[in-house]
Amino acid sequence: MARRSVIAVPNPDLLVWARESIGLDHDNVADKLKIQSETIQMWEGGTEKPTLAQLRRLADIYNRPLAVFYLPERPKDFQPLKDFRRARKGTHSHRLSSDLLLAVRKAEDRREWALELYETLEEKPPKFVGSLRQEEGIEDAGEKVRRAIGMRLEAQSRWRLEYEALRNWRAAIESAGILTFQASDLETNDARGFSISERPLPVAVANVKDAPRGRIFTFLHEVVHVMLNQSGLCDIGDDRRANSLTSRVEMFCNRVAGATLFPRREFLSTNIVRQHTKGDPKWTDLELQELSREFGGSREAALVRLLGLELTTWDYYLAKREEFYRKYQEAQKKVKGFAAPHAVAISNAGPSFTRLVLEGLNRNKITTSDFSDYLQIRVKHLPEVKQEVSLAGGGR
Repeated sequence: MARRSVIAVPNPDLLVWARESIGLDHDNVADKLKIQSETIQMWEGGTEKPTLAQLRRLADIYNRPLAVFYLPERPKDFQPLKDFRRARKGTHSHRLSSDLLLAVRKAEDRREWALELYETLEEKPPKFVGSLRQEEGIEDAGEKVRRAIGMRLEAQSRWRLEYEALRNWRAAIESAGILTFQASDLETNDARGFSISERPLPVAVANVKDAPRGRIFTFLHEVVHVMLNQSGLCDIGDDRRANSLTSRVEMFCNRVAGATLFPRREFLSTNIVRQHTKGDPKWTDLELQELSREFGGSREAALVRLLGLELTTWDYYLAKREEFYRKYQEAQKKVKGFAAPHAVAISNAGPSFTRLVLEGLNRNKITTSDFSDYLQIRVKHLPEVKQEVSLAGGGR
């Protein structure tokens, strides 16, 4: 006798909400379930009901707990962030992809979990106090960012290895009271980074598919957004010809991030800048590489700084930016191997959040199952996570 399928009775409106919150249409979901698109529409209309197995598959696709489909009304979800992105040449507009929506929701969830963990541990979350106004001068604003995260030029000049520099910049930002996450399933065309400015525990997110030094600039860019109290989705660039309010905000964030990473007096005093032909907007890869190594930023970040100081032109910057992007994409295709699961988990969640989860586990405030959910890693990797955090301070 054939086993009868168990019929589920979800709230149809919650099915619509869960699908739309992840940016999928009926055809997308139908393809994943290998069924007709009309079936999805009937479930959402309440004229048909999925089996329990099908509802579990929907929960996996929408990255939602099964119980959410039985709620009487839609839960309060994250508010859409302001979109500061520019469409890259040859791509479509700023439509939010399902991957981007999921990355934002993960960041929102982690922030909420962190706040809950602090409350459970009967501790107060760190308080980030930095603030900026868009009317401020770029150099003064850059110095304010450096003071807010406690960064000293002597320290950053010693970080010659790219991952060492990334790890230490993240540590400085987190010590100031900002959580830093990395999005691992997001194309750079979708967003280079984004920020959540709510306090306490604002969040800065960088795209892990960017080069390490590029992520440093992104994190600083997002710190500026936090200090402006403007959450947003970002595509790092510097278009001085743009006139929209959002473009002007992005240009300000880029210029201040550049001033933070490359302090003006020290930057102009380098042999590379002093010996460069006056008035020549073209900077060689070698010159940019040397500036990158001396201050710890990427070649693109150095060029953004040169643009802000009017030592290059927008047209030259744009051409080099596309060249950097193309070369990095080509280099990534040649990369072989993969990072260990525990290293990926710590890299994505960030050192502060990882330590907070481990503290909750050590004090028996959360279970190993919670540990697995919070860090999105199997429990069997718990020893490696503990060892990595204790030896290296977390982060990759």
